[in-house]
Amino acid sequence: MPFRPRYTGLIERYRDRLPIHDDTRIISLGEGNTPLIRLNNIPRLIGKEVDIYVKYEGLNPTGSFKDRGMTMAVTKAVEAGSRAIICASTGNTSAAAAAYAARAGITAFVLIPEGKIAMGKLAQAMMHGSVVLQIRGNFDAGMQLVKDVADQAPVTIVNSINPFRLQGQKTAAFEIVEELGRAPDYHCLPVGNAGNITAHWIGYCEYSAASGDHVTGACAFCNGHCAYAGGAIVGNRPKMIGYQAAGSAPFMRGAMVDNPETVATAIRIGHPQSWNQAWKVKDESGGWFDECTDAEILAAQKLLAEKEGVFCEPASATSLAGALRDVKTGKIPEGSSIVCTLTGHGLKDPDTAIAQSGGNVHTIDATLDAVRRAILDGMA
Repeated sequence: MPFRPRYTGLIERYRDRLPIHDDTRIISLGEGNTPLIRLNNIPRLIGKEVDIYVKYEGLNPTGSFKDRGMTMAVTKAVEAGSRAIICASTGNTSAAAAAYAARAGITAFVLIPEGKIAMGKLAQAMMHGSVVLQIRGNFDAGMQLVKDVADQAPVTIVNSINPFRLQGQKTAAFEIVEELGRAPDYHCLPVGNAGNITAHWIGYCEYSAASGDHVTGACAFCNGHCAYAGGAIVGNRPKMIGYQAAGSAPFMRGAMVDNPETVATAIRIGHPQSWNQAWKVKDESGGWFDECTDAEILAAQKLLAEKEGVFCEPASATSLAGALRDVKTGKIPEGSSIVCTLTGHGLKDPDTAIAQSGGNVHTIDATLDAVRRAILDGMA
């Protein structure tokens, strides 16, 4: 029987489209190649004729899309001779940075907001051996500290202000186009720091660029780090829609938010680092920004798990919550193809998941009769 080559990560898969040299030591955990799952039951529930797919980034090695960017950021940091990396994080970036630093044999310093990080993410950062610095402040304060300290210490920043992060993250768009055979009509994402919506647009633009239109240094988003100079793969690009949590929605307020609050901790960011780029993505793609309440976000998280078997963290569900609302109102018309990025796995935030689902646990006697009655009651 024929054998498929072993998949070794997104850098090897897209080497010709990334700023990598032949002799570069690649730091990889086999990230990328995540499933694009077509939703079967939820579209029927809302009674609309739409094709909705979820790009399940929670199945990356550390459970979030951050791995796509971190493989590139750490690879380039090691190539440049760095012995340590640093990031500010609401959780997922710290987990990815810690894992890839461990793989590379270098040190990771992660700044996290005290008491504002989901336990699953904190456990990852600790287990991977990073130096965890809890600050008495939010993510935005941590981000400013990271930028300040990088000017005075020999560390490489691996937040999304690092342009190589976006280069890795753009590959999600490549995978979507390759699987669908075209770009979707709409691509919906949760927006916190706004690096991911920017990265996806870079990927879609590269795959739709005419030969020679997208060459090194010509992309307004990548700071001269794009390596792609090939011909167009598809002719269309999607409208990019960014959904924020209502308590942390600077793009909806038109200004930075100093004290963001939301149950969706991964997007609890009031000062997005890719602010200008994200506005440009909205304008170029013809998309929009919108916001969802915490109640809408949690309802979408539970709906997705119960009706489709896909368990994502709360921030991830923001993309689906917003998309379903826009489909119901007709802002996204019937007949459209929609991709929603699910940025992280549900086990990232087990406390929130359990709090939503506590009623599903029933304590009964350890007898056949008690189990039989519980089964019949549950099927009623």
